[in-house]
Amino acid sequence: MSNQMNGAEAMVRMLEAQGVRHIFGLCGDTTLPFYDAMLRLDHGITHVLTRDERHATYMADGYARVTGRVGVAEGPSGGGATYILPGLIEATESSYAVLGITTDISVGSYGKYPLTEVDQEALMRPLTKWNTVIKRADHIPRMVRTAFRAMTTGRPGAAHLGLPYDIQYDPVDPADIWADPATQCFPAYRQAPQPGAAQAAAEAILSAKNPLIVCGGGVVIAGAWEELDRLATRLDIAVATSISGQGALAETHPNCLGVVGSNGGTDQTWALMEAADLVVFMGCRAGSTTTARWEAPKPGTRIVHFDSDPMVMNANYATEVAVVGDLQLALAEVNAVLDARDQGAESFGGAAAVAAARAAKRAAFDRLAQSTAAPIRPERVIAALIKALPPDATIVSDPGTSCPYFSAHYVLPQPGRHFITNRAHGALGYALSAALGAWYGRPASKTVALMGDGSFGFTVGELETVCRTRAPITFVVFSNASFGWIKASQQADKGARYYNVDFDRTDQAAIAAAYGVKSWRVEDPADLDRVLAQAVAHNGPSLVDVICQPLEDTAAPVRRWMG
Repeated sequence: MSNQMNGAEAMVRMLEAQGVRHIFGLCGDTTLPFYDAMLRLDHGITHVLTRDERHATYMADGYARVTGRVGVAEGPSGGGATYILPGLIEATESSYAVLGITTDISVGSYGKYPLTEVDQEALMRPLTKWNTVIKRADHIPRMVRTAFRAMTTGRPGAAHLGLPYDIQYDPVDPADIWADPATQCFPAYRQAPQPGAAQAAAEAILSAKNPLIVCGGGVVIAGAWEELDRLATRLDIAVATSISGQGALAETHPNCLGVVGSNGGTDQTWALMEAADLVVFMGCRAGSTTTARWEAPKPGTRIVHFDSDPMVMNANYATEVAVVGDLQLALAEVNAVLDARDQGAESFGGAAAVAAARAAKRAAFDRLAQSTAAPIRPERVIAALIKALPPDATIVSDPGTSCPYFSAHYVLPQPGRHFITNRAHGALGYALSAALGAWYGRPASKTVALMGDGSFGFTVGELETVCRTRAPITFVVFSNASFGWIKASQQADKGARYYNVDFDRTDQAAIAAAYGVKSWRVEDPADLDRVLAQAVAHNGPSLVDVICQPLEDTAAPVRRWMG
């Protein structure tokens, strides 16, 4: 390594040292030295030029979710810094490690009213786990190391680094370019629970009559599904999940009940939540959606809580046993406790209860999924996806029309992160771009993005990025010419007084074709299976625009609309 290195080069070398392989971003005036260093240095990092900084961050988020590696997004000062915010808050609240790098105006011009001046540190503070604007070039290596440490340890989250223009030209000592390899992936430096906690949790569970495990995204983030499988199987306990917790077990597993709560839950799954005398929350914050605004568990239900974050303990429910630690290590300890007791004969009848609930749910779904009505029922689209997608597919959904149907009725055949949706802040326009990040992270997996036509309008420009990268992603648009979630809420809560929720119908297939995407428009349900099979098999980007039933007319699995 040469003895001469400037700040921009140091940033590239530090990202390389931290194991970064992909960066998603958008060029700007303040980024010139950084881009020049990316061009000139040999670093093995692929930079993906996006059309919008928001979507660069969503790509980094999707990438982080499937790889367990830090996702990196970058953008310029001013507008670039403000556009990068949505992805950072989503990653932080969803516990994924995403680094946002925004270049900035020169430190030397602070306070002189230069173009694009904004206090980036203040802007990013509430959205990130850790954040700084670097004021000196010789601080760059240390600040990068700190950012990676913050993102990957404890409860993972986003970090932000501001990189001013002038310090990108200042010298940095090459001897300071080094990284801790443990912080390339998350969770890093996993911590085991305190002695006795796993024992107390096991005893509490064994003393219950009708326990239920409810898993959030923490189980998947920790990669704890094998330990969970062993625990659920040996005690025959039913396992429910939040939407983010999908993948904690394969949904074909005899003990996997599926999603519970106000979005994607069904009457059949909810009955088991209400019947439980002890609920074991695992990597789940027991927030408003999973508990249907704390409708169940009822106050007084016994609670055991496993989480890596002590702040979630006793936040919503008085907790009998709190197990604070990494989920993989904690569940391994519980299994070790049961091994020592030779505990395996105990059975709570979970698989039988799950089988009955799943059969009732499936019968109700099948009646709707076979409907020949037009506009096409969303259940029919989910049934077609079940037939068309391979078992290791990666499916990304926006939080609109597609999400409750998918979460309630699709059956994920493998554990792990195969379903991605932005549950924390629910921004529309996530799935189209996050799918590209997920494809870069797991290119051997067929990647599919589901969205409404409202979401499509947020993010359609990234179809150019998808075509330029030749990513063979299949996009499925649920087209109903409205912001359907809000329209359905106006029906349920406001006596069907609809106001400003409808927009003109657009031909998404024609728009996609103009970008170079192979596309179809489907209005007849009889065409759906054939078209989806062709789209999934296409060796390039493909899009299916499905003219589907408006959400306010459906039997959507959303609890507050069912009353």
